[in-house]
Amino acid sequence: MTTTSEKESQLSTFSSLLRVYPFVQGALPRLIIGMVTALAAAATALSIPFALRWLVDNPLSTGDAAQIIPGVAVIFGLGLAEVTFIYLRRWLTLGPGVHLEGKMRNAIYVHLQRLPVAFHDKWQSGQLLSRAMGDISTVRRWISFALVQLVTSTIMLVTGFSLLFAFNALLGFIFLVCSLPLILISIRFQRQFTTLARSTQDQQGDLATAIEESVHGIRVLKSFGRAGEALEEFLEQANELRGTELAKGRANGRMWFWMLLIPDLGFAITLLLGIIQAEQGIVSVGTLIAFFATAALLKGPMQSIAPMLSISIEAASSLNRYFEVMNTPVEILELETATELPPGPGELVFEDVHFRYSDAQEHHADLLNGINLSIKPGETMALVGLTGSGKTSLTALTTRLFDVTSGRILIDGIDIRDVTIESLRTQVAMAFEDATLFSISVRDNVLLGREDLTDNPQLKDEAEELLQQSLDIAQADFARSLPKGVESKIGEEGLSLSGGQRQRLALARAIAVQPRILVLDDPLSALDVTTEAAVEKALRQVLATTTALIVAHRPSTVMLADRVALLHEGRILDVGTHSELLARCPEYRNVIASLDEEKR
Repeated sequence: MTTTSEKESQLSTFSSLLRVYPFVQGALPRLIIGMVTALAAAATALSIPFALRWLVDNPLSTGDAAQIIPGVAVIFGLGLAEVTFIYLRRWLTLGPGVHLEGKMRNAIYVHLQRLPVAFHDKWQSGQLLSRAMGDISTVRRWISFALVQLVTSTIMLVTGFSLLFAFNALLGFIFLVCSLPLILISIRFQRQFTTLARSTQDQQGDLATAIEESVHGIRVLKSFGRAGEALEEFLEQANELRGTELAKGRANGRMWFWMLLIPDLGFAITLLLGIIQAEQGIVSVGTLIAFFATAALLKGPMQSIAPMLSISIEAASSLNRYFEVMNTPVEILELETATELPPGPGELVFEDVHFRYSDAQEHHADLLNGINLSIKPGETMALVGLTGSGKTSLTALTTRLFDVTSGRILIDGIDIRDVTIESLRTQVAMAFEDATLFSISVRDNVLLGREDLTDNPQLKDEAEELLQQSLDIAQADFARSLPKGVESKIGEEGLSLSGGQRQRLALARAIAVQPRILVLDDPLSALDVTTEAAVEKALRQVLATTTALIVAHRPSTVMLADRVALLHEGRILDVGTHSELLARCPEYRNVIASLDEEKR
């Protein structure tokens, strides 16, 4: 079976480049006008040899000084017109490239937001970054420069060789024959450079991932004294990339060697024969000068084949890599008939829910295997179970970070797949054990889910009150002591804060949403006993009016709940109060004992 990646690599360079069309549509008229001006510049340049032939064969041959100045003026005018057209070409083609770059980058960002969590679990962030930044920039350079140059050079070569034959058929034929090997060399270069270009881009993505992991894990590397080993691994990857880049350079160098040598060789042979013909009177001096002026003009387009091919091949490879992401299907789909989740009391029901990851082998049992659980409006349900029982996966299903394999999840009797994802996720808030913060202020982090308040200046006081209330409940008073208070910008992913501080801000963020249903995946694991007790006491205010599902890894968290659900091997084994389950369920006693052991 051919994978998506393999299918992408099988596309020809031309077919790959055609995929850029949807992104350049809006700027296509300007790009076409840019090509027209480029062709006008080429046509102007090819007109200069005719003026030279007339100047040599007429006023210079006859000694008519009166015609020399107008002839020179015509040549000067043509040169000035060529420069003007070149300037217009560059000005016109710059815009479409920037337009395309913006559309492509916006499209991949939106698509990455829509792709399921499972996709991001598999893909390295460095590979995604290299596609969203470096590859798109490569395509932009191709559309703004190489594409126009290739089209112009091709037309100029066809027209120029036609003129050479018109000036002198024999010399034109010899110059053409001398140039034909460039076609074979270009084909060979394309095959070799395509592989090298793809390898380089993939290795750049791997290297970006290595750098990112080293930066994020710098504390671990330093504390375990592994900085030297990390450097060795980095250098190994960097040297591999260096070797591939050198191979690209050698391929380009060989191509340039032949691109320079072959036209010059053809130029020398035709020059020798042309002089002989001029001596014999077969061809006029003016015609000979026009021939070689045209041949000299053609050397530029012929020698530009190598760099233009390089950029085109890299752009094709970049587009293939880009579409590897863009062609990944969005598995969490929203129905066309989806409606807003209407207000309601907040009953959460899992009805015969099965779930397995898409890459799980068929003979493996479902991770969640027939979950039936009902959480009443305003009730707090604790979810306990041994490691690997599926607790985190179950909570992730509530906001459709993953979709159920079968069965359904209901909120107030409505299947969550029948409502819009946005309305679902604004009424069901989550706080994770691994708290992720953004490089924005404390205020913006906490009020991240309340754009209805932050986007309305008239509700500034209400937003401020909610911010302070959320910080108080989450016991995040430390935020007010930061250098700029709640306006202090948090460092990348909040790594400048302690784990407990990050968790408290993440909890405040979930509380600030004021959700109908609150899902907490062990959000207090990094807190000390005193702070945990204070948070739990304050949290009871929220839980009193909110339906809550809490993954518990501590006995103290279990005590927050009205009832407890025991998850065992993908099934709900028992549901009841903490006291009831202790009395009747041996497995529950084992789980609670293991939680006590972990706490100690």
